[in-house]
Amino acid sequence: MTSAAIDRSATPLPAPLTWMWRGFPICYQTQGTHGPAIVLIHGFGASWGHWRKNIPGLAAQCRVYAIDLLGFGGSAKPTPSADIQYTFETWAQQIADFCREVIGGPVFLVGNSIGCIAAMQTAVDAPDIVLGVAMINCSLRLLHDRHRHKQPWYKQIGAPVMQKLLKQKWLSQLFFQQLAKPKTVRQILLQAYSHPEAVTEELVDMLLIAARDPGAVDVFVAFTGYSQGPLPEDLLAVLPCPALLLWGTDDPWEPIALGRELANFPAVEQFIPLEGAGHCPQDEVPEQVNAILQAWILQRSIALQEQHP
Repeated sequence: MTSAAIDRSATPLPAPLTWMWRGFPICYQTQGTHGPAIVLIHGFGASWGHWRKNIPGLAAQCRVYAIDLLGFGGSAKPTPSADIQYTFETWAQQIADFCREVIGGPVFLVGNSIGCIAAMQTAVDAPDIVLGVAMINCSLRLLHDRHRHKQPWYKQIGAPVMQKLLKQKWLSQLFFQQLAKPKTVRQILLQAYSHPEAVTEELVDMLLIAARDPGAVDVFVAFTGYSQGPLPEDLLAVLPCPALLLWGTDDPWEPIALGRELANFPAVEQFIPLEGAGHCPQDEVPEQVNAILQAWILQRSIALQEQHP
């Protein structure tokens, strides 16, 4: 572990804030007082803290908000019901309402992994509130019902079996208890990250805090059993705003070769490979990601001002 990695990840941020959405407390962080508004959307099992290395840098010229999706981080984790389902449509409604009620105007959305799908769904459902979408290693949803036949036979069989087993409450609780341990989380991160020095105790602890909350197991089971809903290609085909794609070249979960295929959609303005980065470049090479995001967002913002003076 290098001292540079420790210093870079230790930028102090103010205490997070709370916004009430449909009676549920939603946790978010914000910094910056001028410039275009940006909303940062984390991936599965993460929280606003996964953007801790990006918020201060982006806030120099932008108003930055990082939100915990319902079910994750410091946000509420209600048991799935007829009224609350952990789907991209639900998160899109949450994000759009946040933009209107807290920010008060159009925004640029930035997502990582499944956060990219949530961002695109928001843009499709609420085109008036989203100016552009930047995606970092977008989830390809390779275990989706429509993609599963392309996977190796053991994944085709294993994924549905595991989903059925996890519906047994005692088994899901036992499985989650084993998963939510520092050693296990560290091993998963070391697989996903190409930069092992970025896998710090701070990062592991941050991801484990929410796993101890009541309802965390139910959220985990609900999302791991969610093999339906939109695929990235579905949303890109109808995306009503420009998009930017960033991709770590060494991502073991979302292969860059498949990611490049998404760049063929007209909405995608640029596809930028991030050499040597894994699944979470915003945490592995934050300075590089910050510079790219800031340049693109400011450029798009200026272009919009010129179109609508």
